[in-house]
Amino acid sequence: MAPSNTPVQPSLIEEDNSLATAITSAPKSSANTADIPLAQRLRPKSLDEVIGQSHLLAEGAPIRRFVEHGHLPSLILHGEAGIGKTTIAMLLADAVGRPFYPLSAINTGVKQLRDVLDAGAKGGMAAPVVFIDEIHRFNKAQQDALLGAVEAGDITLIGATTENPSFSVNNALLSRCQVYRLQPLDEAQIEALLQRALSEDELLSTLTIQLDATAQIAKLAHGDARKALNLLELAVQASDHSQQPIIIDDKLLASVAQTALQRYDKDGDQHYDIISAMIKSVRGSDPDAALYWMARMLVAGEPPEFIARRLVILASEDIGNANPNALLLADAALRSVKAIGMPEARIILGQVVVYLATSAKSNSTYLAINKAMQLAQKDQSPVPLHLRNGVTKLMQAEGYGQNYVYPHDYPNHYYPQQYLPDNLIGTQFYQYADNQREQHSLQFMQWLTSQSK
Repeated sequence: MAPSNTPVQPSLIEEDNSLATAITSAPKSSANTADIPLAQRLRPKSLDEVIGQSHLLAEGAPIRRFVEHGHLPSLILHGEAGIGKTTIAMLLADAVGRPFYPLSAINTGVKQLRDVLDAGAKGGMAAPVVFIDEIHRFNKAQQDALLGAVEAGDITLIGATTENPSFSVNNALLSRCQVYRLQPLDEAQIEALLQRALSEDELLSTLTIQLDATAQIAKLAHGDARKALNLLELAVQASDHSQQPIIIDDKLLASVAQTALQRYDKDGDQHYDIISAMIKSVRGSDPDAALYWMARMLVAGEPPEFIARRLVILASEDIGNANPNALLLADAALRSVKAIGMPEARIILGQVVVYLATSAKSNSTYLAINKAMQLAQKDQSPVPLHLRNGVTKLMQAEGYGQNYVYPHDYPNHYYPQQYLPDNLIGTQFYQYADNQREQHSLQFMQWLTSQSK
């Protein structure tokens, strides 16, 4: 099968399982140029035309070196949507002269996958590049099916994912692929992309366009090249073409964009990244940042109960005995949020986030329980006899409960006695932190032990 000289456009294998639509020749289209989206019309035709990703594609960069040596290993391309994963995969296959099989993990079944792998295993041609978009959606069995073909060299796999591949791609497959993170485009790269569209696109280049909203497009696109081009195209379509030049300013852009789409996936990295940012902001005593990150989640539709549960954990882990009321308030918020729901739940969550962020902090009990559990995994010392319950005569005869002293019978309800196993006497897990409440507890304990001497 001879490779195409033109990068294949993304397509899916047809329902009849024919591979013809997935091989390297681009599908014929009778659509008018105006019907093809700008992002598609402007798709790069070589690696040199790719804007951004210089850390991978510039001279001397890793992927560029692979191409220069005519070698293409299996890759996992990881990054946000719209930054060129599919395009780069197509261009890499074309650059090394390999057949290109594009699949989508969303609607590719096991049989379709097997057909592609079997075709690659037949030999007699260069190993095809099998591109799997959203590879994180493949289940373990599907990913395992790829493993043998990758190991045997029957195919070169390029997987694209918006998720962290450490969590979404199984370790065996991951270990056989080079993993590269693609970066969102910065404002200068978005501007270069827009200027290329105005000067090189066969439709836009015929118009006189004054683009005064470059910064706003970059802000709304969040590094997504496809979104930036879509916004430009929408603005041009909505503009008054009877006036020359066509002026695209922030006002026009706002009218077509309405509002920036939330870059947040409740099942993806954004979910974990933003909750992490909120927790770290509370831990770092920054109520404004904590409110911002929480608002990002609420606006994107994150269930308020999830946020409330995280705040309960945080109240104990990061505040603890520096302010015991924090846990009580967070727990009350969790119950209230469940009972009330949105939009009023935002008020409760806002109050709790500010309270926790501005509270004294301590992780002393968090560290203490972790130390105790680490030791408990290794040490299984028996309970001292005097601490055991002698509920039967036989137990009592064996010494269960003997010599145990009931502290409430003594002044200050305290009597010093051994509570740890013999081999752990003197072990200390809990260290009093330097906040007012825990220092007060330390002083009380010191006074209490001094009274018993």
